[in-house]
Amino acid sequence: MRARLVLLTMLLTLAAALTSGLAQQSSAPQSSAPQSSAQQNAPPQGSLAESWPPLPTSGFIAGRAATDKDVADGNAVFVLRAYGVAFGKPLDVTIPQYAYLTKRGQQPVPVIVVQAEQGKGIKIFGVRDRSGKAATARESEVRLLGTRPPN
Repeated sequence: MRARLVLLTMLLTLAAALTSGLAQQSSAPQSSAPQSSAQQNAPPQGSLAESWPPLPTSGFIAGRAATDKDVADGNAVFVLRAYGVAFGKPLDVTIPQYAYLTKRGQQPVPVIVVQAEQGKGIKIFGVRDRSGKAATARESEVRLLGTRPPN
């Protein structure tokens, strides 16, 4: 039990540390009013989301867990590891794809999902923003949009 708590704490600390930079890019509060489906998929007004870049043809990892070499080569954002042992399993998610990184109280940040893994019941996504800055996010912080550029 103690090992699981240590692992969970490590994962959450890593995710929070890596995503804090992306979340701080936008400081306008997000409305708590319910949104329609069309509003949820619409890019935030005045954001960089108005013109999405094409999806990358390299620089991502899909269908398997990432290794240290993948991270060093820029093809992955993280390796799920505890006590020196990698334990991540790939999620059945299309990689790469467009998404919004959503943090409580912040406007959504447009990102591209470049990695998706699960370990110990936690789903973690590796994302990159338009400038190429990498971050990790929990499943609840990522809104997947698919492989077509959002309107």
